[in-house]
Amino acid sequence: MSELIRVMHIMGHMMGGGVEATVMNHYRHIDRDRVQFDFVVDSDSTVVPREEIESLGGRVFVVPPYKKLPLYSSACEKLFREQKPDIVHSNINALSVFPLRAAKRAGVPIRIAHSHSTANPGEHAKTLVKNMLKPLSKLYPTHLAACSKYSARWLFGDKAVDEDRVHIIKNAIDLDKFSFNPRTRSRKRAELGVTDRQLVIGQVGSMCFQKNQVFTLNVFAEVLKQRPDAVLVFVGDGPMRADVEARADSLGIRDNLRILGVRTDTSELYQAFDVLALPSKYEGLPLTGIEAQAAGLPLVVSTNISDETFMVDTLIHPLGLAEAAKTWATLLIESARYTYGSNNEQRQQLTTQGYEIHASADTLCSWYETLISSTHHSY
Repeated sequence: MSELIRVMHIMGHMMGGGVEATVMNHYRHIDRDRVQFDFVVDSDSTVVPREEIESLGGRVFVVPPYKKLPLYSSACEKLFREQKPDIVHSNINALSVFPLRAAKRAGVPIRIAHSHSTANPGEHAKTLVKNMLKPLSKLYPTHLAACSKYSARWLFGDKAVDEDRVHIIKNAIDLDKFSFNPRTRSRKRAELGVTDRQLVIGQVGSMCFQKNQVFTLNVFAEVLKQRPDAVLVFVGDGPMRADVEARADSLGIRDNLRILGVRTDTSELYQAFDVLALPSKYEGLPLTGIEAQAAGLPLVVSTNISDETFMVDTLIHPLGLAEAAKTWATLLIESARYTYGSNNEQRQQLTTQGYEIHASADTLCSWYETLISSTHHSY
């Protein structure tokens, strides 16, 4: 392709979560002489890496939040008509129906709906909206994408997946950043104020219903009965932070808790942890699960998470959320890593499965070019 392809990514409410990290990982490593990204973000976003995006040649466009639907839709359509992107790639799951409808009205030739997640019946209002919108998920996109077959089936249905109509874009990462380094481990643990002998449990993700941090706190209270000097580290922020802090106070475990907020050094923090808690109520394919495996970090995970997430079997310890907090606590303690060394084996497994970012970014670039070429040939 001789002309630069401009892809406008719809990001919704940006708050430093895994979807944003996945898109940014690909943006950093894609050949920007062939493909350039622009980002459409809601005005109520809290974490927008504008400076980095602009340094890489991209642009950030701000629209009203999707909750103000008429304003949101008209702003998107106006933006698409003015900017005339080659591709609109929407990353907001079932809500993609709205920006892609606007993109179709604006005459954007290639419109991608990307499923990054699923749903949980316990999240009543959100799940109701998702279930109402799912039948419309294939109405406005010209192409479908997903982070896993599990998330693809959830949004687009079995038939679309079985007929190979969903393009899988793995939540790939820069594996080099996650290679274990004992000096990094010592430095990050010192920053956290913990000794070599203390058990450090980590959890990385937005503080929300889906990621289930309150459940982790209840489990951690049981951990402290066996390991009184243990420390729990939350990386991330979100709408349930106040609830998390209140629960920690009510359990009397605040002194053993570190809430770090949104961080840019997550790859180093994994090395400070001894085990990762991943008790999600639902997931598409959690980026943190891939990152932890690349770092050689054991994971205790809920059985609600798709098996597609896990490549390094020796690191994975699944458990149902209905199990007692004491059972979770015992498994976290028993699963913690106590030896460290080369993680070449898990790196090779992740590379083979398509989670190496350089290869994934090149594949994505080629896919965009193929879509453009096919569209031109159809005229």
